[in-house]
Amino acid sequence: MADKPDKSNKLKARLPRGLADRGPAEIAATRRMIEAIRAVYERYGFEGVETPAIEYTDALGKFLPDQDRPNEGVFSFQDDDDQWLSLRYDLTAPLARYVAENFDTLPKPYRSYRYGYVYRNEKPGPGRFRQFMQFDADTVGSASMAADAEICMMAADTMEALGIPRGSYVVKVNNRKVLDGVMDAIGIGGEANSGKRLTVLRAIDKFDRLGVEGVRQLLGPGRKDESGDFTKGAGLDQDTANILIETIAFEEQLEPQVGYDSVEFPNPYYLPPSEWPESQRKRCGRLLEVNQSNQRRERHRAWDYLGIVALLYELNDSIIDALRELEAMADLVISSGYSDRVILDPSVVRGLEYYTGPVYEVELTFPITGDDGKPVRFGSVAGGGRYDGLVARFRGEPVPATGFSIGVSRLMAALQHLGKVETKPEPGPVVVTVFDRDRIADYQRMVSALRAAGIRAEMYLGSGKFGPQMKYADKRNSPCVVIQGGDEKAKGEIQIKDLILGSTLTAIKDRDEYLKKQAEAQFAVPEVKLVEAVRKVLARHNVKWA
Repeated sequence: MADKPDKSNKLKARLPRGLADRGPAEIAATRRMIEAIRAVYERYGFEGVETPAIEYTDALGKFLPDQDRPNEGVFSFQDDDDQWLSLRYDLTAPLARYVAENFDTLPKPYRSYRYGYVYRNEKPGPGRFRQFMQFDADTVGSASMAADAEICMMAADTMEALGIPRGSYVVKVNNRKVLDGVMDAIGIGGEANSGKRLTVLRAIDKFDRLGVEGVRQLLGPGRKDESGDFTKGAGLDQDTANILIETIAFEEQLEPQVGYDSVEFPNPYYLPPSEWPESQRKRCGRLLEVNQSNQRRERHRAWDYLGIVALLYELNDSIIDALRELEAMADLVISSGYSDRVILDPSVVRGLEYYTGPVYEVELTFPITGDDGKPVRFGSVAGGGRYDGLVARFRGEPVPATGFSIGVSRLMAALQHLGKVETKPEPGPVVVTVFDRDRIADYQRMVSALRAAGIRAEMYLGSGKFGPQMKYADKRNSPCVVIQGGDEKAKGEIQIKDLILGSTLTAIKDRDEYLKKQAEAQFAVPEVKLVEAVRKVLARHNVKWA
């Protein structure tokens, strides 16, 4: 008796945490989504570029998602020359390296798009993966706020191209210089406080998800999540934390006072400071530097917001720069007819430190219910901003840049809830069945004829008889199969079996109707009419492949 195989050392098949396998339906849906995004980007004049998934760790810089050392936040390893390499954590840092390396040969401004997987060495959880796909578009070499406004408008057009109707999404815009100015004012500016500032940014970036109290904990000693894990906070005292929270949440507090005017001064965007009484101009300080175009603007949410910022804070260089940049963007967005989709919002900060000016996020606003019947919040599905210092790290000179990234995996999940994603797999190939192993060459010739006509087709390569072959075709989601046994070969014919129509026969109760459909579901044609007959079946069911 033969010895039984030893199964004690059998390897267990298991998927690492934070990763996911993808089947044909999801792959096909992602491909359609990618093509829709690409079409919008190219309509705006962006061209494709690819960078590798692995970069030198120092090229990624100190702008890592978690801590600025290898293997913390990113997946890193040492090469045989002791150089640290890392899997990219986003598509922006590799673009900065690419532009710097090819700076003299690229057109400026350089407008490009890229898509691919990025990798985060973070704790996985529901909706948080270690590998996910992003699709980016960036303009490098332009300091104009028109580049930022255009990115935001392109983000809006992309959402609509993906089937998200107007009113079901919003592009939120803010400027990091507002928060930078506030952080300078409360004493956490400068290089010495860069670590604390980054902790603050990441805490505030969670405002939509955790709310005021959760952010307050992260700005203070820290926060314990539902699983019991503790995240160390920025260590700010309560008064300082409150100032930062007011920076991102003040709009809610002042909502009743739309078009906010202070006790002393009017909104400078509705009544320019140059037109204020002399007594006010003498006391208004740097408010004279606001609304330098001296326009009297019509009432709009954007000017309400900028007026609140101008009147609420002690103005410094950083906040004034932010107001001027946001003013320029708002003028462009309003004049282009996008102001109902692109809005200013103080809660947008973005969690990465390399942003230097305008920042933006795309948020879905339609209600989504999970499988448990409870509301699901997807939060941001795309975001980006201006990063004028990232390319400069390689060049030693200022290189302005701005761009944004769509979280393809996250947006796909949202679109599935909205019913905008086809969840059925694409039709499988036409399967040519094998009745006679000695006639493999004949069956292969049929497959080749179908492929030459642009029809997906395959010859059954298993060892099963006719029954298993039909089960295989069903599992492959094949629209039809081609059959030729000895009798058909002798007549110079083939049988075409329409599997889509055949699957409906059991529901037909009328006998005459059943016999009619049965004849349509399987029929004989001369072998020379193979391609024509298969095309007829495909057309009957509108079968198309991407």
